[in-house]
Amino acid sequence: MEVAKFNTFHFLPSPPLRSWKKEVKLPLSPPLHPQLTASDGNHSCCSSLRQSIGRNSTFYALPGSTVFGTSRQACVSLHSFPQGKKCNNSYGNNSFYRQQRSLRHIIARSELANTSSAGAAYPLSGLELSSKVRAICFYAVTAFSSIFLFVVMLVQHPFVLLFDRCRRNAHHLVARTWATLTITPFYNVEFEGLENLPSPDTPAVYVSNHQSFLDIYTLLTLRRNFKFISKTAIFLFPIIGWAMYLMGLIPLRRMDSRSQLECLKRCIDLVKKGASVFFFPEGTRSKDGKLGPFKKGAFSVAAKTGVPVVPITITGTGRIMPAGLEGRVYPGLVKVVVHQPLRGNDSDVLCSEARNVIKEVLVH
Repeated sequence: MEVAKFNTFHFLPSPPLRSWKKEVKLPLSPPLHPQLTASDGNHSCCSSLRQSIGRNSTFYALPGSTVFGTSRQACVSLHSFPQGKKCNNSYGNNSFYRQQRSLRHIIARSELANTSSAGAAYPLSGLELSSKVRAICFYAVTAFSSIFLFVVMLVQHPFVLLFDRCRRNAHHLVARTWATLTITPFYNVEFEGLENLPSPDTPAVYVSNHQSFLDIYTLLTLRRNFKFISKTAIFLFPIIGWAMYLMGLIPLRRMDSRSQLECLKRCIDLVKKGASVFFFPEGTRSKDGKLGPFKKGAFSVAAKTGVPVVPITITGTGRIMPAGLEGRVYPGLVKVVVHQPLRGNDSDVLCSEARNVIKEVLVH
């Protein structure tokens, strides 16, 4: 079993806990010093599933984490339990209680706890409630702003078809405004390497890692117009899907070879006409924050048309809205790194180079 030293402590406000009233199976939790210094504790990875500790509590044991409650009757800060052993009682520690009169939970995460994974993203009750409220507000802002701006798209659509059928810059301006209005109240975006972006009139193939539903919102604020490839089912969503259709985005049916071929042909046609396209080469969102293998479709388009490939790395969206937890929006900062464009006529080489530069930022 892997064992790692604690490297950070996260203090998350939360209401006090009730007493534990039922037997629970606790993960291995070696004793820690009351002052909780980072050099005093070891920690073993526990179950991959979170477990409720207490019948009337929303307190959870997290994978890769040891949890301490500061209630007098609900703390295990100084006690060690053999792995797999059931415990009928818990012991309060008055010294620890006096040190933390603010009544909050403490999560001590080890290096083995991947903070971008859905499992490690489970917070305690205070932040859990806050994240759900933020999510409700986020979707409310999304809905109200999209209705208004969709009407703007409808009004200008005949003129867009008449004067700019291929690129549809006016529609992209509306979409950028919508994305900016939606995400600004909830998280900040920090850009790096904007000087590496091709000029707005230069067609290119943009590629990026994919961690969260929020990646689309974030990338729409990049001040470059490109056509996303999206699942066909999303085009059926009211308002959002209709707006995607007006923007000329590219539908794709997964696991359908004919649809994939049609998608690539349309991308090549758009690039030759001066438009840019955007791919998530992983094909789906990463659930653990790690970079998955790249599909070669995007790089085939670049190799056949001779346009540059622009790799982009996104970090932070997987912590704010983890894949599979779209009903929560946590606070955080998103960083977008634009790398230098890559050129070549070998799709395999382009694919390998793009993945390496994106992975380098994720690792560091």
